[in-house]
Amino acid sequence: MSKLPIIGITMGDMNSIATEVIIKSLLDNRINDYCVPVVYGSPKVISYWKKALGFHDFNLNIIKSLDQINHKRSNILVCWEEETEIKPGEATELAGKYALKSLEAATKDAVAGHIQAIVTAPLNKNTVNTATFPFKGHTEYLAQQAGTDHLMVLTSDELKMALVTGHIPVKDVAGALSIEGIQKKINLLNTSLKKDFGIVKPRIAVLGLNPHAGDNGLLGQEEKEIIIPAVDKAKNDNQVLVFGPYPADGFFGSNQYKNFDGILAMYHDQGLVPFKYAAFDSGVNFTAGLPFVRTSPDHGTAYNLAGKNEASEQSMRNALFLAIDIWAMRNNIAEINQNPLPMNPGKRERFRIDF
Repeated sequence: MSKLPIIGITMGDMNSIATEVIIKSLLDNRINDYCVPVVYGSPKVISYWKKALGFHDFNLNIIKSLDQINHKRSNILVCWEEETEIKPGEATELAGKYALKSLEAATKDAVAGHIQAIVTAPLNKNTVNTATFPFKGHTEYLAQQAGTDHLMVLTSDELKMALVTGHIPVKDVAGALSIEGIQKKINLLNTSLKKDFGIVKPRIAVLGLNPHAGDNGLLGQEEKEIIIPAVDKAKNDNQVLVFGPYPADGFFGSNQYKNFDGILAMYHDQGLVPFKYAAFDSGVNFTAGLPFVRTSPDHGTAYNLAGKNEASEQSMRNALFLAIDIWAMRNNIAEINQNPLPMNPGKRERFRIDF
């Protein structure tokens, strides 16, 4: 039995670049030295795209249950047998239906502990969302299924950007902020930086909501009434090394972000605009707080590139490697903390070497 992590890869929107970046990420067999990939989807969809893109030698080991995995190859777990109409570059309800089917199957196995991580390929929220099944995004869906708190964290070599609020309208952001909510997100980020990234004493910066971080109440009261009390509580109650709130424009313009291990933005675009400017092709989306590892490429469906063989797989490959690294880090920390040597702090004795 392989000791490598089994990583489920959802198929995403089959009309988009999702299948292309999956194929390109798995083309190099050296990925199998680091993990056991399992694509959740349809071999027929893979066959369509490998022919359309000219990857005729690409093959996956086809399985119908996880106990059939080949631990030395990349696998595809059959989630549906029927033919599906593929329309490159088009947003269709059919594509949304099968993207959800893939996500549901992978999530079920992750929650049950049968796979160690999920890497989600991009889908279109509008085609997945229906009147009977409200869908705001991967992050919210996975947290709901796992039954845990969660934190969206965008990662790159330079930045780890977390968000207090996620996929909500800008007009609703201020009303969604609370002292307890921000404190919880600070604590989640602090825990993740330690447990998932191995940073012993992480330094966290919190951004303000309003221009100039409220300018001492002149441009808004949220900093004085909500954000600053939340920062103070995280410092005093949880002993987190957290600072702020900082005005977002000057914080990034002056490169202050380089002095911190993690940054907490108040809303989606406040964090993602600078992040994607710095790491559009290489960034990775990570969901902290889940019992399993979940990452995804930091880009969308890119319908305009579908079928042109122009999509970069770098972010998808980075998502795979980040999932592997976080899984390994969690295991290492759990192993270190298992059965620690008991010690009475009141009776410590120094070791002495006599010559």
